[in-house]
Amino acid sequence: MTISTRGLVSSTLLLLGRALADTCSVIEDTSTIDVARPLDLSYLDEQAGYWSSSCSALKPSCIIFPKDAAEVAAVVAALANTTEQFAVKSGGHNPNNYWSSVAGGPLISTRKLNQVILNTETGVARVGPGQRLDSIAAELQGTGWTFVGGRIGNTGVGGLVLGGGLSYMSAQYGWSASSVLEFEIVLANGTVATASESHHPDLFRALKGGGNNFGVVTAYVLQLYRQDDVVAGNLVFARTPGTDARLLRAVRDFTEHNADDRAAIIVTAERGNIDLLDAWILFLFYDGPVVPPGTFDNFTAAGPLLNTLKVQSYAHLMGTSNWVVVRGSVVTIATETVPLPPAASVDRVLGGLHAHWRDVSGTTLLVPGIIASIAWQPFPKRIARAARARSADLIDTDDTVDRLIVEMNYSFLLPSDYDRIDQAIQRTYGGMRDRVLGWQRDGTLPDAYLPIFMNYGYHRQDYFGRLRPESRALARSVADRVDPDGLFRTRTGGWKP
Repeated sequence: MTISTRGLVSSTLLLLGRALADTCSVIEDTSTIDVARPLDLSYLDEQAGYWSSSCSALKPSCIIFPKDAAEVAAVVAALANTTEQFAVKSGGHNPNNYWSSVAGGPLISTRKLNQVILNTETGVARVGPGQRLDSIAAELQGTGWTFVGGRIGNTGVGGLVLGGGLSYMSAQYGWSASSVLEFEIVLANGTVATASESHHPDLFRALKGGGNNFGVVTAYVLQLYRQDDVVAGNLVFARTPGTDARLLRAVRDFTEHNADDRAAIIVTAERGNIDLLDAWILFLFYDGPVVPPGTFDNFTAAGPLLNTLKVQSYAHLMGTSNWVVVRGSVVTIATETVPLPPAASVDRVLGGLHAHWRDVSGTTLLVPGIIASIAWQPFPKRIARAARARSADLIDTDDTVDRLIVEMNYSFLLPSDYDRIDQAIQRTYGGMRDRVLGWQRDGTLPDAYLPIFMNYGYHRQDYFGRLRPESRALARSVADRVDPDGLFRTRTGGWKP
């Protein structure tokens, strides 16, 4: 055998070995990293931890539970020698199939990357992606510090921050990602790197709103903020056309005129075929134990059937917030960003968008277990200012206009109805987008930059296409540099730049 022939055979065997390699078996055979197989209790428990049952239905070949960056690096190195699809899971809150779930390939669970190491003097904390909002709030309880997290307790820190993260405290501190001081990240080549303002600043920016395109983040160094008790709770209204108009005007006025950055609201309409549900459920939050008079008057004076506002700890609020998750259901979520209409156009614009949602959601009410919801969430100029004051991010929202972030959800029982709901959710957000563009053309709405909020995005929406061109170019160049072979671009889900 000639040297060249011998080399060809060796190369062929190497390629064949890569094609046949099994990350799960390699990790089991060469390390002490915990690996769970489909009949193991830890596998079953982790698979049950998704918000959407469609994600739980996707069965990975195994679930790997690394406990530090070195172990994540070993897993990534093993993956690089295979052709398997894989996924990385923090909280499993995102309901898009294959974003943090996988069928037939390994799933990397960050559950054991759950450190919370706090400097009680500075409020700087090192937090693992295995933490969820309710668990980190519980660990911080009594310290006087809090994390700028989301609004549902079972949301994972990892997915929240990499998507930006909208918080009750965003008017004070910007996105959840705005308070990241440093990322510890395992890159596609298996090396552990630090991204910060002074180390790999392009990667640092790209991680804030860039999703899972650059590596596996194993720790977040976060600036926390002082925290007292809060006032929070829900207002519940029976739905009537008059209530629709009054609450839409109220959320519009709050977005423009509220000057207290400690106050936050989410105005949500819900309907379904369970007990003929058709109601408004409002989430009110004040970062402090006393709400100044007048802060929420437009809402409390609208005649709620139920008012649960009370003083409580932030940890208690996060710990009791998971009632909104409809367990055992398939969940789909989409979003749109809407410029705030002038007061004179609120009925035409917000009323028209809400009527569109009711028209489309009304076609789904015979679907078993259906619950359709729409959430109107203020995104005033002050959130953009607070984010920009802390650090640059990929979303790069300007402070020239006030906006609303609209979240549209459909949850239902039977996977066989997925295609039907897929069509409904496309009509919902697509019709909303078409109307907004039309109103921008005729001057009813300002011609504003309207990025999609990643944490609420539907898999068919073009997240990166809605960013500024320079942000998308930055994300693409960083991905090409840190992952030249496309491990994260081609072998795991998520939006790709």
